[in-house]
Amino acid sequence: MSRLENPSNGKGVGRRLSGEEEAILRATKEIVIKFIEMGRCSPASFEEVFGLVYRTIKKTINNS
Repeated sequence: MSRLENPSNGKGVGRRLSGEEEAILRATKEIVIKFIEMGRCSPASFEEVFGLVYRTIKKTINNS
């Protein structure tokens, strides 16, 4: 994912992601995919789980 595109709120539309943001999104995606494969995440909880994982990874990177 190289661009943030969420026209519903206009925030970030057309803005290029930094390398760090792309890495966080990639890591989050891989972790959530594993959670789905293991049955720990369902479509109903996807948004919440994705947000929690993303914030946790970002916080971890920023604290190191």
